[in-house]
Amino acid sequence: RRQGYFILTGSAPAEPDVEPLLEEMLRRRVDGLLILNPRADGRYRYFLPLIEKGVAVVYAGNSPAEEAASSVRCDDREGGYRATRYLIDLGHTAIATVSGPDNEECTVDRLEGYRQALSQTGLRIDSALVVSGDWSATSGYQATQRLLGTGRDFSAIFAQNDRMAIGAIHALREADCRVPADISVVGFDDIPMASYFDPPLTTLHQLLESLGRQAAQLLIETIQDPYRQPSQVLIPARFVERLSCAPPCE
Repeated sequence: RRQGYFILTGSAPAEPDVEPLLEEMLRRRVDGLLILNPRADGRYRYFLPLIEKGVAVVYAGNSPAEEAASSVRCDDREGGYRATRYLIDLGHTAIATVSGPDNEECTVDRLEGYRQALSQTGLRIDSALVVSGDWSATSGYQATQRLLGTGRDFSAIFAQNDRMAIGAIHALREADCRVPADISVVGFDDIPMASYFDPPLTTLHQLLESLGRQAAQLLIETIQDPYRQPSQVLIPARFVERLSCAPPCE
């Protein structure tokens, strides 16, 4: 708005909602489009013809594949690495992870960071300790129950968002596991309630305000210079140490 643009917003909860919303936006002769997470399903396909025609498009939260679009997103691979490496540095050698949906880019990258930290330090990657959820606390609870049911020993969990971390802690307590005395838990996102959990959650803080600001600036620059080269911006998450982690029990 400071640079003279009027903002229109719209939500497409599912892929079939994209086309009518996009048609409405284009009827209003928008200068450009800032798209949130276009690759969580097939919605990105609707933007490919527009990008080829030179419409200014910036992705926020996902990277383009081959299309010539700029993007801004969290450095999820680094975040997954830092979360796992923190637990390794505390002395944990059997670390489970509760991931998000397999079709989301951030899930793939956070898993890659998790695996990289384990392999870099010579630790075995146990596929039985990799379980998936859907970002909800309930899925974190159920995933942790599955982990406990494997019979595998583990002393830490990297839950790939804070809500699943809370579900994990609830499941651990039901199983008479103390957090962090018996099992440490790290989350991701640093949602507003994370510091009020019991125990306060160690997590990675996503700099969403910076992400939004940089994505908007990239879109304005693309509108003003249609021939500029696309930019891919990664914003590192900030590690927040609280009380949900400790060295493993002897």
